[in-house]
Formats: sequence, structure tokens, C-alpha cells
Amino acid sequence: MTMPNTVTADAIFQIASGFMASKQLFAASELGLFEHLADGPMTLKLLAQRIGIPCHHVRIIADAMVALGLVERHHHQYQNSPVAAAFLSGHSTPDLRPYLRLWNQISYPAWQQLEMRLRPDHIPSELVNEKKVKVFSEGVEAITSGAAQALPRTYDFRRHRRVLDLGGGTGSFLLALLQQQPAIEATLFDLPPIARFARQRLRMAPGAEQITVVEGDFFHDPLPPDQDCVLIAHVAHMFSPERNRALLQRLRVSVAAGTRLLLVDFWTDSTHTCPLFAALLAGEFLVATGEGDVYSEEEVRTWLVQSGWHYLEHQPLREASSLIVAEAHQ
Repeated sequence: MTMPNTVTADAIFQIASGFMASKQLFAASELGLFEHLADGPMTLKLLAQRIGIPCHHVRIIADAMVALGLVERHHHQYQNSPVAAAFLSGHSTPDLRPYLRLWNQISYPAWQQLEMRLRPDHIPSELVNEKKVKVFSEGVEAITSGAAQALPRTYDFRRHRRVLDLGGGTGSFLLALLQQQPAIEATLFDLPPIARFARQRLRMAPGAEQITVVEGDFFHDPLPPDQDCVLIAHVAHMFSPERNRALLQRLRVSVAAGTRLLLVDFWTDSTHTCPLFAALLAGEFLVATGEGDVYSEEEVRTWLVQSGWHYLEHQPLREASSLIVAEAHQ
């Protein structure tokens, strides 16, 4: 007797339709759906008036958000779900709307080039497009805010007096650190377009007067001297193993023995499949730079040994981010 075939294509359809869910989420955020619903439950008619698009179009987006669990509908009124109220309304921290904007305006178009990025003869575009620096920087700050806040609670910075943040972006990691350790002298080092944007962002931030912003390329330009702690947060995934190893070697030559190295990233297990979010981000990093990837703790240990660093520990931070600590060999 032949048993009926119980294998279905449900998993394929669920994965393949993922772009529909993400794109409607991006549209809802860009239109201000969650921000408007932060004022309280609304009918479709009132939402349409607030947003400025036809009522039928609002219904499509709002009902999609209901189906995804981000909006609740009670009779004829819509309201934010708890998760949307916490992260997408604009009334709480962290505000993930800038990260959705990054994915929508920069990542989503780039993912259409994934097949070409996978080909070895593809020539990648420049990493930094000055017109998109603001969207990129604010988006990265939003998705890494949890790790930035967790780092000074996880690692004891009291032993340090000068901290260098290589590829420091908007300075969010240094600001979180200075809230806990205000006596530390902090330096942010990043590419000129990002460094200029960081200066603008830091101008009004409490404690930012203790952050020195330096423009440069850490693969080629001189690194700020006399640091006893170097932070590299969410940078390694943008580069190939060879370039990461070269950066660690260059850094080791420029610092004194005993200097601590803090590596924050979406470090994975040895199979590169866990955490799931990190595994999916590998494609994001590839389309972003043409060489990016996610890396395991074992791979990082190998880089450290080869570049003159001594591995100390690996600690979880927030979400899929974790911390690897190393020290410059004596």
C-alpha cells in the first residue's frame, strides 16, 4: 500500500514570500503608520487622512501589519501591537525605524544584485556613498543600540584610560561607555564621510565633548597612538578574512603589549547557521561590500593567534551580538 505524500511546499512559499512581508513593513514605517497609531486607536478613514493616501491603500498595509502581528484590529479600529509600540512608534528606545529605512533604501535594492555578488568576477561598488551616509549610519546605530548599551555592563572598563573605537560610526558605543565611565578619553576613527556625520550627531550629545573624532582609513592611515583599549564593533563582517587578519596585524604593531582588543559582532557557531539572524545577514554583508560575511568564534581565534593577540574570552551582549576579548602579547 502506498502512503500518501505528506511533504508540502509550505516552507518554500513561506520563505519565498518573505520579501512581501518585509516590503510592506518598510512601507508602513516610511508612511508613518506606527507613529500615527502611537496617538491611540484609529479608523482607516482617520489613518488615511493622517497619512495622506487613499483609504483602500491604507487598508492593504494596515491589514498586512495585523496579519504579521505588528498591528491589532478591534472592530473598525487599528492600534499598535506591544512590539510595534516598543520599537516602531518613535516614542521609545531603541527606535528601529532608522534600521528599517536603511534596509528599505539601501539594502533592499542591493539584494537584487546578490547573484552578481556571488560571482568571483564581479567588481563591487564603493563601500561608502556620501549621499547615503546618514541613512546608513542611523540604521546601523539603531540595530546595534542594544549591544552598545550592554557592552559597558558586560566588560569592565575601569582598567582603561584611553579607548579607541575603530570604525565607530555615530559614536553610539562610546557614548554608552562614557555614561558608565565618564573619566575615559575616547577617540572615534572612521572614514571621512562617516566621521563628518559623527561630528554632527555628537555635537549635542551629553558627554560627547570627551570624544575626539579622527578621519582616516584604518587599513592605510596612521592610527591614533597611546591607546590601552581598542574597540572594533560591527566592522569585521564588512571584510574578507584576509583583510580582517591584516587589520588585526596592523593594529597589533601600533599598540603596546597588554592593550585590550574588544571585538563586537554577530559571531556565529562553527557551522555559520546560529544565530539565525546572523546567518541571514551574511548575504546582507556580501551585497554591501562584495566581500563581507559572518564569522565564527573559531575563525576569530585563528586570526588573533596569527596576528599577535592572545584570546581571553567570549561573552554574549544583546540580540545576536557578542563580545570577543583579546590582549596584545607581551
